[in-house]
Amino acid sequence: MQRSSSSVRAGLRHGALALGIACLGIVALIWAPVARAEEGMWTMDNLPVKQLQAQYGFTPSADWIKRVTQSSARLALGCSASFVSGDGLVMTNHHCANECLSELSGADHNFMQDGYSSVSQPREPKCPAMELDRLDTISDVTPKMHAALAGKHGADYTHAQEAAESEIEKSCVGGDATTWRCDVVALYHGGRTALYRYRRYQDVRLVFAPDQNAAFFGGDPDNFNFPRYDLDVTFLRAYENGHPAHTQFFPFDAAGPKDGELVFTSGNPGSTSREAPVAQLQLLRDLELPSIFGYYSTLDGVLWEYSRGGVAPAQDAQDELFGVENSLKVFTGWLQTLADPKMLAAKQQAEDSLRKWIDANPHRKAQYGDPWATLAPSLVAERRLFTPFVMLEGTRAPRGFGGDLFGYAKMLVRGAAERAKPDADRLTEYHDAKLPALEAQLGSSAPVHPRLEQTLLAFSLTRLRQALGADDASVKTILGKQSPEELSAHLVLFTHLGDPKVRMALWKGGPAAIAKSTDPMIVLARTVEPIARGLRDQWDNQVKAPQREASEALARARFAREGTSVYPDATFTQRVSYGTVKGWDENGHQVPAFTNFAGLYDRATGSDPFKLTRPWLDAKSRLDLATRFDFASTNDIIGGNSGSPVIDAQGRAVGLIFDGNIHSLGGDFTYDGTQNRAVAVDTTALLAALKTVYRNQALADELTSGHLPGGRGKS
Repeated sequence: MQRSSSSVRAGLRHGALALGIACLGIVALIWAPVARAEEGMWTMDNLPVKQLQAQYGFTPSADWIKRVTQSSARLALGCSASFVSGDGLVMTNHHCANECLSELSGADHNFMQDGYSSVSQPREPKCPAMELDRLDTISDVTPKMHAALAGKHGADYTHAQEAAESEIEKSCVGGDATTWRCDVVALYHGGRTALYRYRRYQDVRLVFAPDQNAAFFGGDPDNFNFPRYDLDVTFLRAYENGHPAHTQFFPFDAAGPKDGELVFTSGNPGSTSREAPVAQLQLLRDLELPSIFGYYSTLDGVLWEYSRGGVAPAQDAQDELFGVENSLKVFTGWLQTLADPKMLAAKQQAEDSLRKWIDANPHRKAQYGDPWATLAPSLVAERRLFTPFVMLEGTRAPRGFGGDLFGYAKMLVRGAAERAKPDADRLTEYHDAKLPALEAQLGSSAPVHPRLEQTLLAFSLTRLRQALGADDASVKTILGKQSPEELSAHLVLFTHLGDPKVRMALWKGGPAAIAKSTDPMIVLARTVEPIARGLRDQWDNQVKAPQREASEALARARFAREGTSVYPDATFTQRVSYGTVKGWDENGHQVPAFTNFAGLYDRATGSDPFKLTRPWLDAKSRLDLATRFDFASTNDIIGGNSGSPVIDAQGRAVGLIFDGNIHSLGGDFTYDGTQNRAVAVDTTALLAALKTVYRNQALADELTSGHLPGGRGKS
């Protein structure tokens, strides 16, 4: 499943994915050749027009680019999405809506397992804490950022970067951060800096989700494999001022794509490391990946055992367990790719080529310096700081404190301190322009499951003690004389942070309220904060700052040599990839591009994970079993592309990305068009399932007409 871990809330539970792979977002840029055919995740303002014209005779018009831009969206939790009717109807994956489905579930109905189909638009339930962002504009702010950072190093560099980003983002939102979201994004790892302005929707409601058996048919055995038979879809609706939003949208093509047809994906790939220096890839392979793989492997067992405790525990843990199992498969693919000596040798050759090019000219040496010399001490610092940093601070959440409750406490304690400062002096995530997203998280009505919280916290505190050692001063400060199990039981039993009203009162009360609070989770977060913040400062100044300095120098050298004929690494911003609907050769066996309903019923066994629910069994005789179900294409995708629409050259939706094949797992580092494949649900299957299996004719009609009855959305 191609889901990213970019969200704040995702970081509270699944933060280890983001924090274990600490260097992926700050890798330096080295030279790469011009992108090969069908390779690339292209920004909306730098599409490969010449390549498209030469290969396919297709030239995207300005209107086409605008429609694709404004019909696409992203879920802040780490997935992609798209508008598919003019009345705010949004299409994404079922696994991208897991959090919403789990949070809406209760004793009376399990939305995630059993699905949901709204009987009418006014009865669509709101997803707690879900944010949907639609890209509005992209602006180049490279000169401003370069001027702000020129001559700065270490702590001065970090402060200058945060101050410049604060000024740019604050001006962008224009005092209305509830409507607009503005993000300063480093492209080409600092070689270019862009300002992305989004229309923000925080009222997102559930329209339809199939049952989990259909959405994740084949389960973990089929995950990242093909052929597939998944109906991995959820339909949501964006609201503004209490009414469905009226938006640009992708018309739904009932016929779906054809074999060999040119298709595009418009999504938000999370992060890639295709331009990483070999030294960073080696650090990732030798230190970071083994660490996170071990952590997740153990957590997988903990969650599996917890889920065996009954129906309620299984329901509470299903989203966490899904995320862990999916991540383990991804990490396995990464380790296999990074163990390939040919891949590393090719990257080393490209790196040596750029170094020789710089060194061959005295003017270039003076202009770009020695980026590798700047990078080297940062890698030493990263290795030294890595374990305490990921356990106590983390990129988004500390690995040593699992569950939501401590995440809330940390956000409240740090937020109170940061908001008391001028905006330019704050950590980036606490700038005024970012606060609406944090407030939505804190005010979320999503349930907190105490038993699961205690299990996750006890597990993570145990790992904290194992990682840092029982004699470590911070471990002694945190645990005192208690065991991880005793401390976690006390914290979860006596905290009141499960109540959103309590959280919002503390948030609004600011530093005084935090200082007076006797809530044990707040007390723990106050105790940890000086240690964690000290590690954050060291990480930002000794690791991130010099790595960005090196990245910028390498990017400027690359631009001087190659221009912008290649795409930047992924940054969870909107990108277009192009490709064709196509199978591949697997050890002499041709894998067809399409599956169909007949294959689904042939694959069903009656037992999980190949079990069909009663609506599917009853519908078999009414379905055309030759109807295409899922398909493969050569589109270049990665984690974060889940929920991306597949569109044709006319800008019509013909599919929905939900996965890649097993060969795509190395896509974080390289792309091989002979075998890398994206996997999508065919729009033909989506409509057939809605009409015949789930008997939701109203939703099918909205998809084919482009509006609700009486709607007036834009096409």
